[in-house]
Amino acid sequence: MPSDNSSDSDRQFIAQLRREKEQRMKGYREQALKLFPPICGRCGREFEGKRLRELTVHHKDHNHDNNPPDGSNWELLCLYCHDNEHSRYSVADWSDDPIPGGPQTPVSTYNPFAGLGDLLKKKG
Repeated sequence: MPSDNSSDSDRQFIAQLRREKEQRMKGYREQALKLFPPICGRCGREFEGKRLRELTVHHKDHNHDNNPPDGSNWELLCLYCHDNEHSRYSVADWSDDPIPGGPQTPVSTYNPFAGLGDLLKKKG
């Protein structure tokens, strides 16, 4: 049975990870807001004042550690478009459908008629 000290240290560790993540996010979000106009890259809505918090930074390659200073891996998306973008990928993972815009793979490599021409020639 784990001791209380262990669970306290686990909670502290998790809290520290969350603080570090928030700090990283705050840094690249502020950079992105300086680089790009406050407009959703998908739906085109403009954001200002209190509503600016509804604008999020989307990592185009889905790697949150890839934060080039020129912002080439970022796009500003509203909460709804950002959620839609990520749900497309989770639906694709769940349903085995190809990711939109990603490499397309054939559904099947089996060809049931591969040798049919040779069989028909032999019979004739």
